[in-house]
Amino acid sequence: MQTWLTLEEFCKLSGKDKKEVLKACKQKELKCKKSDGVIYIEIESLANAIVPVEELEVIENNNDVAERTIGMLLTLHEKVLMSKDETIEALKEENEFLKNSIYSIQEVYEDSQETIKRLQKQLEICQNELEFCRKKYKLMWGKVLKKENEEK
Repeated sequence: MQTWLTLEEFCKLSGKDKKEVLKACKQKELKCKKSDGVIYIEIESLANAIVPVEELEVIENNNDVAERTIGMLLTLHEKVLMSKDETIEALKEENEFLKNSIYSIQEVYEDSQETIKRLQKQLEICQNELEFCRKKYKLMWGKVLKKENEEK
């Protein structure tokens, strides 16, 4: 199965400029085709564009070095995956802790709201009682003052 990239995409991936890529296409170093005015380059050619043929030959000749390098890369990849999994697990635990904290805070908030409502109701009752006592006091002292005024 062949995969084709546009000239711009190929240049972006390979890090080469358009002139170099077009020159390589003309010299048949890269497989390319033109369709609807757009130049497409086969993706397998990307390896040849990025790594020169001489270096590929050196790698093929030094299979031992290549195998060790690949082994090292695979080991590093496994370590990265393991650390990624550990990080994800730590984040999940932290999220669970934060979620529980939010629930606790919500409960405390609701309890505080109930306490505030209860205290407001008690304050209202006390204010009503105080107003009643004030009226009673005025009535009582009003009668006393009337009696004193009448006695004089």
